[in-house]
Amino acid sequence: MRQPRTRHTTRRFRRRAAAAAVALAAVLGAGGWAADAQQPVTGPPPGSAAWVADTTPGLRPPDPGTASPAEVAAFFAGLPPARQDALAVRHPLVVGNLDGAPVRLRYRANALALAGERGRELARAADPALTPQDRTAARERAERYRTLLDGGRQILAFDPRGRGQVAEVHGDLATARRTAVVVPGSDIDLGSFDRPADPYGTPDGMARALYEATGRQTAVIAWAGYTTPLGLGPDAATETLARAGAQRLARLLDGLAVSTAPTAPATVFCHSYGSVVCGLAAPGPQQASGVVVLGSPGMGVGSAAELDPRVPVWATARNGSDWIGNVPNVSVLGLGHGADPTGPGFGARPLPATGSHGHTGYFAPGTASLAAFAAVAQGLAADR
Repeated sequence: MRQPRTRHTTRRFRRRAAAAAVALAAVLGAGGWAADAQQPVTGPPPGSAAWVADTTPGLRPPDPGTASPAEVAAFFAGLPPARQDALAVRHPLVVGNLDGAPVRLRYRANALALAGERGRELARAADPALTPQDRTAARERAERYRTLLDGGRQILAFDPRGRGQVAEVHGDLATARRTAVVVPGSDIDLGSFDRPADPYGTPDGMARALYEATGRQTAVIAWAGYTTPLGLGPDAATETLARAGAQRLARLLDGLAVSTAPTAPATVFCHSYGSVVCGLAAPGPQQASGVVVLGSPGMGVGSAAELDPRVPVWATARNGSDWIGNVPNVSVLGLGHGADPTGPGFGARPLPATGSHGHTGYFAPGTASLAAFAAVAQGLAADR
């Protein structure tokens, strides 16, 4: 009896391995091999040690590595505005990235942090000891920081580590009745957060389009706050980066819950690999009013029933020119992201995609998908 069972187990393993190989081959064939695995940026922001040691306000500052957003909010609530501002000046990279800190204080801190990083990069660009390539790279980073400082942009987060992370707010988080968060997929970082070419394939372009589509009634956060895969290689086919991103997304949502006052928690819009981040974050009703996935390879779960049942999940129909449809919906041996959220057995509420084109066209003005997104963000979408 033992020998047949062994052969059966071997055949099953081979089938699973073959399915995993097909999934990986499809991902790699769609966009090419990503040469270097990405290391996720985790842990507290730069300067946290100096922040924790700063007791000049008369209170012990919350440890960015362990304090909850609620504890951060309580700390700042005990300080007068002048002391809050002084902390932002002394520790801009920390205050600007502290979920739970007052929003207006984070804007100020990130403006200071961007200006400081720009000054450092300009100095590097003029340093004759550096190679021409390094000086050119420094000039490019300085210019990137300048664009984020222009025009009174509301930068909610800025972290120069790694490929860089950033979050920007469109609208007024202090007065908006509802909020939304856009979670992007692969190839997004500080440098590709916004761009003239393919604007609706960037988190900033998506957020701007959604903000306008709601009649500027919903405040929308473009969140490039995790390390995304580069290209369509092994990082994109596995959950390692998504798991790290899910922790950061959950903390962002917790921070919004204690530092803003909308009538409902944020609606989270998850594009492509961002769908995996959202699925693994599995936000609860205190964090999110709903989750919308689009261009999704899967959410890292077998069905919507594996997520919090109190938070509705919407899945946008996949348009015919979206290459993500060529990626098999499997999850075996650590490869693939599971069931197709648009499938009838997944349990998500359907949204249309008429008029959209390609993998990055779902937020384009005039599409049925953008109109549906605006309705969901405003709490006007039908239950089914």
